[in-house]
Amino acid sequence: MHRTTPDRPSSPPAPPAAPRHLGRLAQQRRDARALERAEAARDRTGLSDIDAVPPPPMPDWMVEENRRRGRGALSNPAGRFEPHSRERFDDGWQGLDDLPPFRTSVTVEKPRTIINRNESPDVGFDRSINPYRGCEHGCVYCFARPTHAYQGLSAGLDFETKLFAKPDAPELLAKELAKAGYEPRTIALGINTDGYQPIEREWRLTRRILEVLRDFGHPVGIVTKSALVVRDLDILGPMAEKGLVKVALSITTLDAKLARIMEPRAATPLRRLDTLRRLSEAGVPTAVLVAPVIPAVTDAELERILDAAVAAGASEAGYVMLRVPLEIRDLFREWLLTHFPDRYRHVLSLLKELHGGREYDSTFGQRMTGTGPYAWTLARRFEIASERLGLNRRHTRLTTRHFTRPPQKGEQLSLFGEGA
Repeated sequence: MHRTTPDRPSSPPAPPAAPRHLGRLAQQRRDARALERAEAARDRTGLSDIDAVPPPPMPDWMVEENRRRGRGALSNPAGRFEPHSRERFDDGWQGLDDLPPFRTSVTVEKPRTIINRNESPDVGFDRSINPYRGCEHGCVYCFARPTHAYQGLSAGLDFETKLFAKPDAPELLAKELAKAGYEPRTIALGINTDGYQPIEREWRLTRRILEVLRDFGHPVGIVTKSALVVRDLDILGPMAEKGLVKVALSITTLDAKLARIMEPRAATPLRRLDTLRRLSEAGVPTAVLVAPVIPAVTDAELERILDAAVAAGASEAGYVMLRVPLEIRDLFREWLLTHFPDRYRHVLSLLKELHGGREYDSTFGQRMTGTGPYAWTLARRFEIASERLGLNRRHTRLTTRHFTRPPQKGEQLSLFGEGA
């Protein structure tokens, strides 16, 4: 007897039938999940055919993985103010594979002032200091990336590889604080750039700035993702005793693998928790900042992060929703499509729900938290967890009563000493 093998059908096999005890709606949900898995496995170029939110085409300037290893952004598009755009092509003289990897470079910047002012009602400070421009941590979601366009550079890989240092920052700060009309208020350190990013080990600008603030008795609030902040405990400890400093550690996830691809050169989540513990044990008031919360990527970890931070000694907490203004939108889309293609549509859908149908809304009072049911749910989760853990029951208020102008060169000292 001769046996023949039938040809395989060209169409994908139908999902197995549901057990009899499952109802019609359960079967429909099962079929829908099977369809979603099949669609996620399709070529990425086909995603726009099945979704109302089409993904951006993979850009010509997408950088090969071996050239951007250890970096957060996947591409290096031209800045929005540039008259020309860059396009990658092989001219036959040198293969694209021979291009060197991106290396960190530091350029000296000479600003005239160092204290930045802002009037945003969404933040709790009206002045800040950024000793560097750009940030080697490489967080793909960083809201400060678009500022590199003002230097004629890309918000992509340029932001995390072409850095600027301000070596005159401590002297400029002392000069501004010494002005007769200066009124002290808490200065935020590490807003548009992390003052403790890797190049701080060599340049030590943040430490020198802290020395100036200590000498003037000026309050400062620090936000960082780095464990390097404990290096300066000899300064922060005495300042904390006078109510002059508080430190917030930004923790986005407790998943080390996710942190590696999302913020590749920042300290690991465990090291940040250990940093919280060491600061708290030294008497420095600490807070945890869950920022940003990425819908459908990190939002499920909110309570776990708060639990771990409280165990490490944090007494205050806050959170900020993901923001994707200007160039960050396409950079984040590329990152999401590369690392989480199955969640691409869902994440963008939630972002649009947060911002009234757009992926970003810059309206004061809404841009940091969003609006709508998803935003309300997350805010309520944060409130419940904070109340359960005893967070934010008391906020550390920094004081300006220790502020004093040290004697300037050539200035006559008081005859009877301070307080006469």
